[in-house]
Amino acid sequence: MAGPARLRRVCEELTSAFEGVAELDLRIHTNGLQLSPRYLDLFDEFGVRVGISLDGDRAANDRHRRYADGRSSHPLVLKAVELLRQERYRHLYLGLLCTVDIENDPRAVLDALAELDPPLIDFLLPHATWDDPPPRPNGSPTAYADWLLAVFDHWQERGRPVPVRLFSSVLSTLSGGPSLTESLGLAPTDLVVVETDGQLEQVDSLKSAYEGAAATGFDVFTHAFDEVASHPGVRARQLGLAGVSETCRQCPVVRSCGGGLYTHRYSSTGPSGAFDNPSVYCADLAALVRGIEMRTAAALVAPAVTEPVEMVAAQQDLTRTLLALLNVDIGQHGGEQWEAAWELAARIEASEEGARGLNEVLAHPYTRTWLLDAMERVHERPGAVQVTRRMSAYLAAAVVRTGLDLSVRVPFSGGRVFLPGLGELRVADEGAGGTALLRATEDGFLVRREDSAAAERRIVRPEAAGPGWRPLHRIPAPGSAAGFVLDDLDPYRDCFSLPAAGALDERAAAGLAARVGEAWALIGTKAPGRTEEMAGRLTTLTPLTGLAPAEPAVGRHGYGALGIAPDGSSEELAFALLRGFRRAELCALRDVTDLYAADGSWEHRMPWQEQPVPFSRLLADTYERMALGAFDPRYLEDVPQALDALEGAAELTIDGKRLLDRMRKEI
Repeated sequence: MAGPARLRRVCEELTSAFEGVAELDLRIHTNGLQLSPRYLDLFDEFGVRVGISLDGDRAANDRHRRYADGRSSHPLVLKAVELLRQERYRHLYLGLLCTVDIENDPRAVLDALAELDPPLIDFLLPHATWDDPPPRPNGSPTAYADWLLAVFDHWQERGRPVPVRLFSSVLSTLSGGPSLTESLGLAPTDLVVVETDGQLEQVDSLKSAYEGAAATGFDVFTHAFDEVASHPGVRARQLGLAGVSETCRQCPVVRSCGGGLYTHRYSSTGPSGAFDNPSVYCADLAALVRGIEMRTAAALVAPAVTEPVEMVAAQQDLTRTLLALLNVDIGQHGGEQWEAAWELAARIEASEEGARGLNEVLAHPYTRTWLLDAMERVHERPGAVQVTRRMSAYLAAAVVRTGLDLSVRVPFSGGRVFLPGLGELRVADEGAGGTALLRATEDGFLVRREDSAAAERRIVRPEAAGPGWRPLHRIPAPGSAAGFVLDDLDPYRDCFSLPAAGALDERAAAGLAARVGEAWALIGTKAPGRTEEMAGRLTTLTPLTGLAPAEPAVGRHGYGALGIAPDGSSEELAFALLRGFRRAELCALRDVTDLYAADGSWEHRMPWQEQPVPFSRLLADTYERMALGAFDPRYLEDVPQALDALEGAAELTIDGKRLLDRMRKEI
């Protein structure tokens, strides 16, 4: 209605004012009746994107969008959309906004909107308050949810042909992600409206609550935007969970619905305040969230939550992703040495055996420690050099594991080369540095210094000690093909809250290995299911200093490692293994999926402790106690009560609920 000339001036003024200050995202929302190439050429020039209001097919749209003389506006709206769909304007097409009317056919509405190939569809509930509630022709308290779920079902049947923001937002929050729309979720709203007369107001939907609801008393002529931000009405929209009613704070679906649109909470007679109420669509929102969850939970659950082998695979994928990111980040700082190492990695992985060996090395828990450390250091030249050296050691370990006929150059310092997951090799005098050449054989490997004329040294059976070669100790565990590795050598094992102990002498290592074996047998006798659960998944034990004998430690590492006390008895170590494995498993699950969200927003009481704790602590303690119950049934006494508390928590995601189902079956 302003016309192209005035809109051009608006765009020019805003573009000029924001240049060098902030990125400008210009948008316009319209019913489309005046849209023409003149406007779209202008919008193209200034990057103004366009959203169109359309309520469905002709019958649906004509219900509320006719001219004053009764003529249909639908043909002109379609003409506007067709203009936006043209190749030269398509990049300006924001999508379609549809206001819900439960008198319309939900399937026909979706079909009509999807046929126009929009980049996005958004459904809005009609503005209503407790003073002026929405119409419910059939009296159903969930009529709007029923209508939207009918749309959702048809959307699913059609293969989700176009993104629907309302549905995407619910699906995101159910999985622990953010809300994608102002009308749902707990994200703060940071909108200020500049009216045509210069008044600064709150979001304009508030105007449907009561006369003057959006007013702030500020204007652009005498006030700054910071002053608007301090207005009580604006600040109320920034409070997240604290900004919803007490009823909503106790509701399990509040992370998804967020108490509904602020405007829809208004009541002039509310006992707690005008907007301190649940939404007038409360029952609809709860039914919508639960309905979408019921329809999608099975497909949304991460396989890692239900299948141990999938969790191991997800951890492997995470490690490989970090390695790929490291390759991108190291850039020019890694130089020719890194390029050579990366090429060698590709050659190793080209064969089936080589890929297996590389997977085994990447699965070593302290590979993750190295990668996380490396990603923090690669942007500095000295750090990149250290990263490259360690990469060569991993490749050498992969070659040795598989016997590939490849020579690997491995830089060393301190006279030693550490092969991750295998052991430590002395190649020079203490403190010396240089490069070792390592080549695999059928039964071991050959090694020599690159700058030395000395003959190659042969290491036969890398699992056995030899001159200058110290392998990692291996502890057999019945039922586990690989057993445990007692890793007291890896430079990256020092990733726990307590320091790693130094390398154990043969007597200390043998004693600890014997007690770990006894602890494993003790668990197998009292709870054979637990040893089956841990076999092959708990792989690496590292002695720590200052750790209580029955306490385990989990650190900044990959799946499968545990810090233990070197002087623990067999029974104390059994407790440490049980508790530590459960702790490590939960950490590994959190690495690859979201079990809960908004942790710390609520406090929960544990049945075995008076002091309230966040959800994460209640889950972790319950998960551990279930394993410890094999040794002492008293640990299980309050677990059912704890599971009930977890089940009613708003923090749980779909994956968290599936884990809780698994815990109930286990108990």
